Amino acid sequence: MPAKDLFHDTVKNALIKEGWIITNDPLFLQYGGFDSYIDLGAEQIVAAEKAEQKIAVEIKSFIGKSFIYEFHQAIGQFIHYRLVLKNKEPQRILYMAIPDDSYQAYFTLPLTIELIETYQIKYLVYDIEPENIIKWQT
Repeated sequence: MPAKDLFHDTVKNALIKEGWIITNDPLFLQYGGFDSYIDLGAEQIVAAEKAEQKIAVEIKSFIGKSFIYEFHQAIGQFIHYRLVLKNKEPQRILYMAIPDDSYQAYFTLPLTIELIETYQIKYLVYDIEPENIIKWQT
């Protein structure tokens, strides 16, 4: 099993604050001859619709020496996990969790925006302190 991201518990706590129930930590799926470990699986009952929403969240910290290198890895991993979910749990929506400082510094730049749009990457932005979700991009 892979190591947890530095901000794993931060994102987990932020999701719980928003009413999500953590169902998997990590979400383990087997498909195509490979094991996949997505950081978190969660679900929430939407009162207005009385329907259940299920998500999977891959947590990123982007604290390495090269943002673009880490971002390339994150995109590849996201596309891989999205394909696995499509085949194993198609009702679950995948999100990439991004810290607010990385979002402000890099995710507002033209190349990053275009890559996010091109690969249809859904993400959430989290604040490390006080462990909140700031933004959902669907």
